[in-house]
Amino acid sequence: MTPSRNTQGRSVVGTSKPRLGRILGPGLVTGAADDDPSGIATYAQAGAQYAFRLGWTLLLTYPLMVVIQSISARIGRTTGAGIAGNLRRHYPGWILHSVVALLLIANTLNIGADLAAMAEASRLLMPAPPSWIYVLVYGAITTLGQVLLSHTRYVAVLKWLTLSLFAYLATVCVVHVPWRDVLVGLVWPRFSMDRDFWLTVVAILGTTISPYLFFWQAAQEVEDTKAQPVEQPLLTKPAQGPGALARIRLDTLVGMGVSNVVALAILVTAGATLNRAGIHEVASAAQAAEALRPLAGNGAFLLFALGIVGTGLLSIPVLAGSAAYALGEARQWPVGLARQPLQAKAFYATIALATFLGASANLVALSPVKALIWAAVINGIVAVPVMALLMLMSTRRDVMGQFTISPGARAVGWIATVVMAIAAAFFIVLSL
Repeated sequence: MTPSRNTQGRSVVGTSKPRLGRILGPGLVTGAADDDPSGIATYAQAGAQYAFRLGWTLLLTYPLMVVIQSISARIGRTTGAGIAGNLRRHYPGWILHSVVALLLIANTLNIGADLAAMAEASRLLMPAPPSWIYVLVYGAITTLGQVLLSHTRYVAVLKWLTLSLFAYLATVCVVHVPWRDVLVGLVWPRFSMDRDFWLTVVAILGTTISPYLFFWQAAQEVEDTKAQPVEQPLLTKPAQGPGALARIRLDTLVGMGVSNVVALAILVTAGATLNRAGIHEVASAAQAAEALRPLAGNGAFLLFALGIVGTGLLSIPVLAGSAAYALGEARQWPVGLARQPLQAKAFYATIALATFLGASANLVALSPVKALIWAAVINGIVAVPVMALLMLMSTRRDVMGQFTISPGARAVGWIATVVMAIAAAFFIVLSL
């Protein structure tokens, strides 16, 4: 076991944390990272195009994402290995390599789109440097943070960055919202056979239930056992099971709740302003923020733009980190932010390479918001086989021992998988 790093390179062993700090960890950060610039663009586009009509999707996805993320965390905490590590142990190599390859492609595209959105939002606030300067700066910040900071310090930084989500809760408070219409959109689904409708539905599902979130939360449960040596994988110390699983449930309930409330706030803000003003499509993240200025004032514009930057700083490390965990476990490399860079050179190199490739993708002349939405769609399609594998692993006693999931969780997990598969199938059929 490799001890976690502190800023002087010494071990951080037995450090006492406040109780709230122990409870709200991987689930909170994962939920906050779910509202990345890809998600912001998706929810803003949904609100601009359909007003509050798709609010029901966020009500639907909450219990589904809670169960799937809890299963991911449970696998990591129980086995002491991430999702890719368990796939390598229990499934044929072609399944492992296919899943990891799809994850790397989706994450790299997502990183590039997020960096582009952050650069555009920054240019609204400080227009002097060109966009590529911002892309490089943000790429360097997110990479160096993971390389130079200790695991415990880095997780603390990510937790503080979750506060950036409150920008969107503040934004919805400064615009006029017809709450009766919002309530109708939440509880009364109205479907359409229109291709764009299902593209948006798949994009919402793909950005709320994304494969990189599964890999990240599982990996962080493993990392926390390394940072706190008293904690062991539940297969080794089953007596820790009740407390650990209760913490995971609460952490995930809160984290996913924050994620979906913020997502609803973004959709409602766009529906109450852009849609009502006849703006039904946003061509860039900058336009989404800029369009709020004459409709809701400078305060809403500023909060929206700053939120894009803050959530990007949180989500890009999660995207790059989850890719590195997956590839590292598949290749049997030493992995983990608890390791010194020289002890896990390939792991940290993967983080840097994924971020670099994402930044390089911005050389392609593609609308940033369209890239963000397509990244969400790809995530939605990739999520289906990954979710199916999660469900199969979580019910196998040779993988989970006595900590297999309950029949209720099994039912909801498979419902989530089927919902994602149906939405993705609708989109594919309508695209032919």
